[in-house]
Amino acid sequence: MIQPLLSNPLLLVALACGLDRLVGDPRWCPHPVVVMGWWITLLRRGAEAWAGTRAWKLLLAGGLITLVLVGGSGLAGWVVEQLTPTPLLVVALASALAGRSLEQAVLQVLEALPNSLQAVKNQTDDAGGKPSLVALQPARQALAWIVGRDTADLDAPEILRAAAETASENAVDGLFAPLFWMLVGAGIWSLNPALPGPLALAWGFKAASTLDSMLGYRRGRLRWLGTAGARLDDLLVWLPCRLVALGLPLAAGQPGRCFSMLAAALRDGAADPSPNAGVSQAAYAHAAGVQLGGSNRYGGQLTSKPLLAQGLPAPDGAAVRHMLELSRRLELVWLATAAVLAFITKTLS
Repeated sequence: MIQPLLSNPLLLVALACGLDRLVGDPRWCPHPVVVMGWWITLLRRGAEAWAGTRAWKLLLAGGLITLVLVGGSGLAGWVVEQLTPTPLLVVALASALAGRSLEQAVLQVLEALPNSLQAVKNQTDDAGGKPSLVALQPARQALAWIVGRDTADLDAPEILRAAAETASENAVDGLFAPLFWMLVGAGIWSLNPALPGPLALAWGFKAASTLDSMLGYRRGRLRWLGTAGARLDDLLVWLPCRLVALGLPLAAGQPGRCFSMLAAALRDGAADPSPNAGVSQAAYAHAAGVQLGGSNRYGGQLTSKPLLAQGLPAPDGAAVRHMLELSRRLELVWLATAAVLAFITKTLS
């Protein structure tokens, strides 16, 4: 059972991080986020049938959905912590992390792009020698799996920018935010193993994140129904996002720039409608030395995002890979820092 490792819950988190990097998300195994998605769909149908188009009812229903899903996910995590053998608990913890899956998805875009670029050189249409519209299709299709923007007409530089932006934003949402709450839970568990621990907090966060991704849109009924989940996700990501911006210079081997880079990320990201997305992208932009941001299309509608690290070069494939490497290094920095803090706390107690 889990008892032998309860005295060192941080080891469980470290093992989960290693398993995530080694295996990722096996497609044959039902993922907890998929289960959360099923419940959100079911609860949304009931909420919309009850509330109709009345804003106050949709707001109330959205709050209840958030309470049920986040509370239920946290409770499920706590039960698993108390009843599950250690190996399965490590697997459950790893399911809350998306380090490898994000990296693989971004690398698939980059790996498709060189072949597409060669196709651009070799293929032209019959009207004036312009590049064929299908030449970049493999990279566009790979990108469409991981971004919300329209990808059908993106050229190579825009594909690279989109890959860089999703590598930076989703590193916070998919890796560092759940890892932060996992570490908080490990700290709570070290004080009292009967309390909700790393899995309870991580699954609770993933529920809020899934709510935001499925309902957090400012259109139609979702403008009200998704408000509670979106605001809770913003709140839970706020601190991890800023810790990422503070720690990236350490991962980049520039410890003297920690506070100046944090200030730059906060300044550049302030114009973004999201309190976290712009900051996370700006932090990676400054750390990798590239400019991000600009105009994107979502559902055919043009949206202008603020320029981040303005004046630096546009991202190329090497810069995107560097961002992925920075995430791997920063994950180790976080685990090492948590181990040091745990040691100091144990020594002083």
